[in-house]
Amino acid sequence: MNVLTIESLHKSFGVKPLLDDVTFGLADDEKMGLIGANGSGKTTLMRIIAGIEKADKGRVMIPSGARVAYLPQNPVFNPEHSVLDAVFDQGDPTLRLLHDYEEVSRALAAGKMDDKLLERMSDLSHQLDVTGAWDREASAHAILDRLGIVDTEALVGTLSGGQRKRVAMARALLLQPELLLLDEPTNHLDTETIAWLETYLARYPGALLLVTHDRYFLDRVTNRMLEVEPGGVRKYEGNYTRYLELKEEQERLADATEKTRQNLARRELAWLRRGAKARTSKAKYRVERAQALQEGGKQDSGGPIELAAASTRLGKKVIEIEAVSKGYGERVLVDRYSRLFTKDDRIGIIGPNGTGKTTFLDMMAGKTQPDSGTIEFGPTVVVGYFDQENKPLNDALRVIDTVTEIAEHVSTADGSYISASQMLERFLFAPAVQYTPVAKLSGGERRRLHLLLVLMSAPNVLLLDEPTNDLDIPTLSALENYLDTFPGVLIVVSHDRWFLDRTVDHILSFEGEGVIRTYPGDYSAYLEQRTKENATTRPEAQVGGSAKSKPTTAAQPAVTKSAKTASGAKLSFKEKQELGELEKRIEAGEAKKLDIEAQLSSGSLEFDAVTALSEEFTNLTESLERDVERWAELAERA
Repeated sequence: MNVLTIESLHKSFGVKPLLDDVTFGLADDEKMGLIGANGSGKTTLMRIIAGIEKADKGRVMIPSGARVAYLPQNPVFNPEHSVLDAVFDQGDPTLRLLHDYEEVSRALAAGKMDDKLLERMSDLSHQLDVTGAWDREASAHAILDRLGIVDTEALVGTLSGGQRKRVAMARALLLQPELLLLDEPTNHLDTETIAWLETYLARYPGALLLVTHDRYFLDRVTNRMLEVEPGGVRKYEGNYTRYLELKEEQERLADATEKTRQNLARRELAWLRRGAKARTSKAKYRVERAQALQEGGKQDSGGPIELAAASTRLGKKVIEIEAVSKGYGERVLVDRYSRLFTKDDRIGIIGPNGTGKTTFLDMMAGKTQPDSGTIEFGPTVVVGYFDQENKPLNDALRVIDTVTEIAEHVSTADGSYISASQMLERFLFAPAVQYTPVAKLSGGERRRLHLLLVLMSAPNVLLLDEPTNDLDIPTLSALENYLDTFPGVLIVVSHDRWFLDRTVDHILSFEGEGVIRTYPGDYSAYLEQRTKENATTRPEAQVGGSAKSKPTTAAQPAVTKSAKTASGAKLSFKEKQELGELEKRIEAGEAKKLDIEAQLSSGSLEFDAVTALSEEFTNLTESLERDVERWAELAERA
């Protein structure tokens, strides 16, 4: 049964259609990820479903009595309401009952022991018994606790943006709606809270429609994907990984189909050129088909964004941190921390909110001074800092002029040059947009422009503070590809686990009270090592007057997943045989893949043959992945 049905939905702003003929349904047990480039209409679609905006045409159908909860990117509350009011006061009878119960409990805990309060507490307890709402009460406390909402007496107007987002999240989850709409729920959450939310939503009994740039989150929570694109939406069965596989298969099929179309067009054109005698009325359909083949070229899908890394040459000395401490009042954020950064360092910084991650980057960027200790930079260091605040932009300037104020062009590591306009195009600013005023940019576009301005300064030390917030997946993929070729030092604070796995090879874990621990490897390696910590040697910890950490050098081997799961057990005779068979099977499979790819690229196949080969290619790829994984496990032990 569908909990949401949308038919022929249209929404325009001015003359430009944003959502055009959107039609889809969401079953009561589906968890759907909504993806698409910034500005494609994802948030607008969510707001229309939530009843906040109206569509120009079309229908949104939700069964009568079904509860809908919507978490916007920037929640708005009455600033005079308490957190307790904001979380529980939603018109839901059970939540209203829990609100009153919590309020009386708080008063009694504060020492107000009058008869009216005691009588009210007795009455509320009885109602909770009768309605069976004690389970909701226990669930509410668990949710508030996991989201770090402790002070329910605080006024919402005194909270930070991240704290308000957590309050809004609790409000949506406590309602236990049949349809849950979440727009960028992982923004402002630390990695541990995100992991809890993943588990919670994966088990959630209702329907979920989710917008997020967190690709691991999409992968682990959703079972359907809906891509918003010009002309409507396209639905994909499976999670984000399956979506990528299907998109790759579509592109491969489209390439093969295009080559087939070109060959057919050549043959039809050759027939047409034989002269009027061949073009009898009986062959009219061939003339029409030839024309259709000429006009039916493959549409430009946009393709992946490619960026070349621009930077300034970096000398041997980069950054040396010596016994640095920083705190505010009695709260210690960094305690006598020392580290020597070298030119190949790619560091990811993680930890709960409030442990000093942003303060650490601010000190490295010179925005904040340490209480004690020193931070020394090499003479060739050029720091680029992409922070969360973003400097104000001049709304009157055109986008292109904003960039050329920084640089007309930048040089890359291979000696070539990239113009400001080219960099803008690679960051999804079309030529028409480049000559519009900055004032017309959306929030996501402004964030993307800020990032580009940092990169245009050609830094060789790049500091990124939560760079994935408000960036769409295509832009994130472009940034990750850029960082693959970035020849300088990368230090990034992020809760985006996919981004960390793609870009860093060491993790600094900020654990509170000045404790900073170093873990080799990406974020996945960090998780595995944390799991084993109690049974193995603890990683280097820098607490108090600990020694300077050993610098990372290119001579040190990379830590791979297979190395992290090494086992001391020897191979049995049967496993040795299996290892040899796997090597032969993998070699044969890779050869077969090359053969299929060659056939698909030939352009000589009929449509049915292309479809069958594409399916065989997909199955072969999956089988090879399993074989390689098993081979890696056995080879490691051998």
